[in-house]
Amino acid sequence: MDEQGLEDAAIFLMSLGEEEAAEVFKQLEPKEVQGLGETIARLKTVPRERVETVIHRFTTEAVEIGTLVSDTDEYVKGVLRRALGDEKANLLIDRILQGSDIAGIESLKWMDPGSVAELLRNEHPQIVAAILVHLDPDMASGVLKFFSDRHRNEVMIRIATLDGIQPSALKDLNEVMSRVLAGGSQIRRQSLGGVKPAAEIINLMGSALETSVLDYIRESDGDLAQKIMDNMFVFDDLIKLDDKGFQALLKEVQTESLIIALKGASPEIRDKVFKNMSSRAAETLREDLESRGPVRLSEVEGEQKEMLKIVRRLADEGQIMLSSGADDDFV
Repeated sequence: MDEQGLEDAAIFLMSLGEEEAAEVFKQLEPKEVQGLGETIARLKTVPRERVETVIHRFTTEAVEIGTLVSDTDEYVKGVLRRALGDEKANLLIDRILQGSDIAGIESLKWMDPGSVAELLRNEHPQIVAAILVHLDPDMASGVLKFFSDRHRNEVMIRIATLDGIQPSALKDLNEVMSRVLAGGSQIRRQSLGGVKPAAEIINLMGSALETSVLDYIRESDGDLAQKIMDNMFVFDDLIKLDDKGFQALLKEVQTESLIIALKGASPEIRDKVFKNMSSRAAETLREDLESRGPVRLSEVEGEQKEMLKIVRRLADEGQIMLSSGADDDFV
């Protein structure tokens, strides 16, 4: 959701009152709650005309949406059993509705990475890997930063080589959390883990940990390390974005964040940025870069990481195409 959409949603929730807004928040993901909460806190005053516009828009869109069935889970079960018979239908039903069976893992998304790391610190790397692949890459990366080098590396190898979650592995998660999976023996194999999620997690660790993890994996399995590197999209790979994609990225990045990120960028990346801005904006940015004093490397890497998050979101939305570390592949 863009900034305009966040503000509209925040304004609408503020107009509902605390009790109704709370019911809406219960249906949202952790990141959505955080984003809306921060936006609401920032909106001290809102013009009456803006409030009326937001409410009118919601009312117009709401009348176009109707509830077709009251219990969609039961509807799916009933339709599939009538169409396929009980045996075949049950196989599909487990796959379709299995998302409700990972409530314990989903609850981790509301915790801070340090707390999750403490919870998992003494667990076997295979169990940790099975849990982390359910989390967003930035959350998983944050958790791994609290582990020792050896534990972190062992977990990353298992994530990279994981080609699915077996029912027995899901059952073991009950020893890690008080609420995990119901009916784990009936759960079908899930396509989680592998080289790509491993690359996404490593991308978000920062250069020092990234090098350490890749060196460790390379010593154990050189081919695996190369496959991970081929799927990694790092800050220098921004040069591979076409102009349209680069312009879409720049629209999403705040000027202050861009300045800090570019302090540690190559001349080629800087030229790419200037090329995709108006001459006046490019000149202003050059002046800001020259006048800005030294910036901590951690700040530079932090802002570059935030830009990479935006890139991946735009890629998921189909607005840009990411080329990986291998020139002939796309991710």
